Formats: sequence, C-alpha cells, structure tokens
Amino acid sequence: MRSANKSRNRSKNGNRRGSATNNINRVFDSAGPEGKVRGTPQQIIEKYMSLTHDSMLSGDRVAAENFQQHAEHYSRMLIDAQREISDKQNENNSEYSGSLKQKSKSDDCNNIKEDSLVKDNSEKDKNKTNQVNVLEFENNPEKSVMKS
Repeated sequence: MRSANKSRNRSKNGNRRGSATNNINRVFDSAGPEGKVRGTPQQIIEKYMSLTHDSMLSGDRVAAENFQQHAEHYSRMLIDAQREISDKQNENNSEYSGSLKQKSKSDDCNNIKEDSLVKDNSEKDKNKTNQVNVLEFENNPEKSVMKS
C-alpha cells in the first residue's frame, strides 16, 4: 500500500503558475450549436459570423441570432485581451520612462559636478597664468610689456 503524499498539488492548473490571462493567441474550444469550433478568438468570431450569414440565407433567424451571440461573446473576449495587452504596454512604458527620468536626474547631478570641477580647474589655470605673468614681469619687465 502506498503512503498518501499530502503535499501533492491537487489544484486544477497543475504546475502552472499564475492565472490564465486573456491572450489573443490563445486557442479556445467552443462547443456551439453546430458542434465544436476551435481556434483563436478572431478565428472563432469569423467562423460564427460565417455561420450567422449561412443561417440568414437559409431563413433560420433563431440560429442566426444564436451564432451572432456566440460571435459577440468572443468579440468581448478579444477586446478584453487587447485592452490587457495595451495596459501592460502602457505600464511598461511608464516604468521605462520613470527609470529614464531617474537616470536623467543622476546624469544631471553628475554633469553639475563635472561642470563645477571644470570651473575650479579653469580658475586654477587662470591663477597659475597670472602668477607666471607676474613672475615674468618681475624678472623681465621689458619682455612682458612687449607681450601685452
């Protein structure tokens, strides 16, 4: 007799993580009035629309309405999936732009630091040049006057 494994996962989704999200490429099995229809939401919509058209041509308004309702159901599913995808893209874009703004702020701080270092160095260079000019003038006043 086998021992019972209490940690065994008995959930419906098995080892899959997360919930099943709306995906425009996900394949569905639709058990409609004319039998099983399988495909992506767009393919199922097209199939039910063609069945609606065929029912209208044959004069069966009840069946046509039934197929139309099935097509509308999958249209709503497709719209939800597309909305979910666009929301994720917008969320990712906002996160990306937020990280760019943060990077831009840190770059600005680094640029300010570099600018202040450049200014400090240029002022030091000016002071050195002035000191050199003063020394040259003290040693050779005639040559320094000609330079100016």
